[in-house]
This record gives sequence, structure tokens and C-alpha cells, in this order.
Amino acid sequence: MNAPVTRRVAVLGITAAATSFAAPSILRAQSAGRVVVVGGGFGGAACARALKRADTRFQVTLIEPNTTFTSCPFSNEVIAGLRDIEAQQFGYEKLAAEGIAVAAQAATTIDTQKRSVTATDGTAFAYDRLVLSPGIDFHFGAMPGYDNAASEKMPHAWKAGAQTLLLRRQLEEMPDGGTVAIAIPANPSRCPPAPYERASLIAHYLKTRKPRSKVLILDAKDTFSQQRLFEKAWKELYGDMIERIGLSQGGRVTSVDAATRTIVTEFGNYTPDVANVIPPQRAARIAQIAGAADATGWCPIDPVTFESKLVQNVHVIGDACLGGGIPKSASAASAQGKACAAAIVNLLAGRAPETPRLTGVCYNIVAPGYGFSLAGNYQPRGDIFAEVEGGATSPVDAPRELRAREAAEAEHWFQTITADTFG
Repeated sequence: MNAPVTRRVAVLGITAAATSFAAPSILRAQSAGRVVVVGGGFGGAACARALKRADTRFQVTLIEPNTTFTSCPFSNEVIAGLRDIEAQQFGYEKLAAEGIAVAAQAATTIDTQKRSVTATDGTAFAYDRLVLSPGIDFHFGAMPGYDNAASEKMPHAWKAGAQTLLLRRQLEEMPDGGTVAIAIPANPSRCPPAPYERASLIAHYLKTRKPRSKVLILDAKDTFSQQRLFEKAWKELYGDMIERIGLSQGGRVTSVDAATRTIVTEFGNYTPDVANVIPPQRAARIAQIAGAADATGWCPIDPVTFESKLVQNVHVIGDACLGGGIPKSASAASAQGKACAAAIVNLLAGRAPETPRLTGVCYNIVAPGYGFSLAGNYQPRGDIFAEVEGGATSPVDAPRELRAREAAEAEHWFQTITADTFG
């Protein structure tokens, strides 16, 4: 449904400029409320922080089993040996210092009738409003042969951490002249351009360390975000080192055999030296437990308030939600977290929520000092977010000076968003 005209428009977004990370302009709550946030990534942490900064009387609890968050953005540089994983890791001490109760546990059950979340140790957290920002899980059933055990031989590295380091180690151990295969799923998926950035940076590693090797992309899509920019960069930087087989050429992976490291597609089988298999995805399991996910595996929401269309008093943000035109990215999750916080403040105070206008930016690094970006503006239209005018993408024919500048801007963006989210 379209937003009533009584709702004001609030612009919340993430861009390379530090000023874009200011807390949303929201009205002060008239009374304290209890808000539980499940998931401490870019969306959940940003939401918790924005709520507490809106009114210190809010009782904000962040439930997150990991004491250290490992960022997916820039983790492709870790895989390529350009960055240490420690540069990707952030704690929750600053959030706790602001008065947010951080429970280092996993949420196991949600009683939406009693408005209560139970954690692994049996502690129950009551809420007036619940925010789910749990990210993704893998839909293993959609790719026969691929499961957690298979991922130890054919890593996905789509959740940053141990898998990131496993893929990096496999690249280091691969002999020169080997093949690295990257299996890419159909959309929706987390950060759609990231697999192609990964292919680029792996090619950079191979070019500098193992120049007789190649990268094979097996893709369940015919087209992808920023395709012309990637393909131009591949030709310029890597020649014929990267080969991509799209959907219509038989690139969709139908199954795998981890024991033999075999990837099966509709038109043939491949046995690469290193297999990076990114499986189909869906909202994380706690969203399923809460009843917030539909038959697609994702969570439909009211785009004005981020409230679940299936469960009352539950909001879903970040990768887990059905966002329409807005991508599943750190930038989008952070903007959604702040907009959701603004909506909750107004809802608990009995006021009409504002209509959010979100700004997101996606940077891709294809080699050291070579980057490009895509920025978009998104606003509710009907039941989803739709892209509106004002977005921009890097020009295809641009001098290397611009590519270098955008690579530097990407690093600045990362430093800014992580400081804004985690302190």
C-alpha cells in the first residue's frame, strides 16, 4: 500500500561521505519502551544504536552469539591476500557503553504472542517491539550434495570468518596452472556484485603469484549488476584469465560432489583445483522460527515501518527481508536499521511513522587501486522498495585516476560505516 500523506518523508542513507552517517532526525519518545534486536551486523547494530540515541530511556537489548563481528565487505581482499582478517573484526563494547544490553547468545525461540525471545541459556527477553536482523542462511536443499560438511572442502566464504581463511588457504596451496571455480547462485542473494569482485581479486592473486592459473565463473544468471564495468576491467587487467559461463550457456550449478570436488551443471561437469561454491540463500533460521518468512524463504515487510506482514510487533531489516529494488548489502542494512529505529520510536509514541527514503552505495574493488561504485535511492512504492531518481554508477569509460579515487573512497566508506555502527 502507498504511504498516507500524513507521513513525512525521512531520508536515511549510507554514502561515502561521513556526514551521511548522522543519526536519523526522529522525534523523542514520550515513554520508555522495550526493544529487542536479534542480530548484531550492520543492520541490527545500527538499529540498536539509533534507538538508544533517540531516547536513553529505551531498554534496548541486542542478542548476538558472536562477541566479535567479522565484516563481509572487504573480506574478498582477505581471500586475495591483500588484507588481514583482523581488519574486518569489530566488537560490541562501544554499544554496551552507550547503555545497550548486549547478550552474547543465540536467540533460539520467539513467542510472538507473549512477545518474548528466549536465548540459548534459557533467558527470556520481553519486548514491546522486536527487530530481526539475522542475515542469511543457506538453502542447502536447493543444491544437492552441498551442506555444512561439503563447505569444508568446497568453501562458500559467504559468511566472513573461518570460511574466508579456508578459501584463502586453498588458493595458497593450489599449484600454478590450477583452476579456481566460483559457483554463483541466482538472485536474490547477499550482495549480488560481490562474487564478481571476488573473481577479480582472486585473478589478481593468481596473476601475481600463479600466472598460469585461471578463474572459471559458473553463473546461474545471464546478466549481473555492473556487468559492463566488471567485464571491461577483466579484459584490461586479466586478459583471458577469467572465463564466465552464464545461465543460457549451461552455467547454473545443479549439484556438487564434495568427495571428488565435482561441480555439476546442466551442460557438463567440472573438477577444479579450488571450488568456491556459493549456494542459494534465504532468511536466517530464527526468522523462520518467528514465522516472519514466507514460501520464498524471505521476510515480507511494510516498507514504511519494516514491520513483518506475517507477525505483529516484529520488524525485519537487512538481508533477511524482501526489500524489492534495494539490494542486500551492508549499506542498505545500515540505512534500514536507522529507518526502522525511527519508525519504532514513533509507533511506540502513538505517532504516524515517516516514509523513509534510503540511500545506498556499493563499491567493488577489482584490483588494488582500481574500484567503481553504484549508488541508488529507494523509497516505498506499494509493498516494496523501488529505486527512484538520483542514483548513479561509475562511467564505463573512465580514466584510471577515477578508478583509483573510487578505490580510496571505498576504503573511507568502510572505515566510516564500521565506526558509525560499532564505534
